[in-house]
Amino acid sequence: MQSEPAIQLINVSRRFVTPDGKSMTALRDFNMSVARGEFVAVVGPTGCGKSTTLNLITGLATPSSGEVRINGRAVNGIDPSIGFAFQTDALFPWRSVIDNVAAGPLFRSVPRKQAYEKARLWLDRVNLGGHESKFPHQLSGGMRKRVSLAQTFINEPEILLMDEPFSALDVQTRVLMHEELLKLWSQARASVVFVTHDLEEAIALADKVYVLTAGPAAVKSVYPVSLPRPRVVSEIRYERAFIDISHTIWEDLRDEVQRSAVREEASIA
Repeated sequence: MQSEPAIQLINVSRRFVTPDGKSMTALRDFNMSVARGEFVAVVGPTGCGKSTTLNLITGLATPSSGEVRINGRAVNGIDPSIGFAFQTDALFPWRSVIDNVAAGPLFRSVPRKQAYEKARLWLDRVNLGGHESKFPHQLSGGMRKRVSLAQTFINEPEILLMDEPFSALDVQTRVLMHEELLKLWSQARASVVFVTHDLEEAIALADKVYVLTAGPAAVKSVYPVSLPRPRVVSEIRYERAFIDISHTIWEDLRDEVQRSAVREEASIA
């Protein structure tokens, strides 16, 4: 018997009241399925509900209708098997690199010696061995992101949610971080939902790309990415197959981006 998907959103809608008392629908009849160990990317216009989707999966938000399921169970509060990587670094500035990485295991009651042994192992895996005693302000942006990855993966999440984690990095550093993420993911085989505005980033990383409509968000299209793994992100974007699927998805996504822009202009007028 085939196992349950790691993540399911079934006919989910999410409505809330804005500060000025108006009702707003962020998601409408939203459906998504992520298999165990699958890497899924989500793209769509600005403000279309991508981050809301992640909040529903974590249990930080609840659906107004429909159902969200994790490993076959309805979401009921925050699930400790889920890791979350934010757009900004979630590092404690007053703690050293190794203290930041060990914080998760310590919070989960792992014995101190074992937590720090694991932290050193993960820092080695992200090529930060020897930087254990430094503080976040002493690191480059790329190094801080590698600390964040170690901080996330050390908890061995079954599901990893990533909300534009590399958007603040320069292009060259971002490519290096893509390589690092794929290496760690191939070892951990967590189920990933990766939100991004960068279509090339989505295709380079993912097994499957979801294109969302302009808000309220629904799934417009789902594109499997059949590019072989392992992938060298710095090279794959020049391949014909990559260019072809980029063009196909952009033709679909562009309509939603334009629709969102027209709607935004009308709201300002």
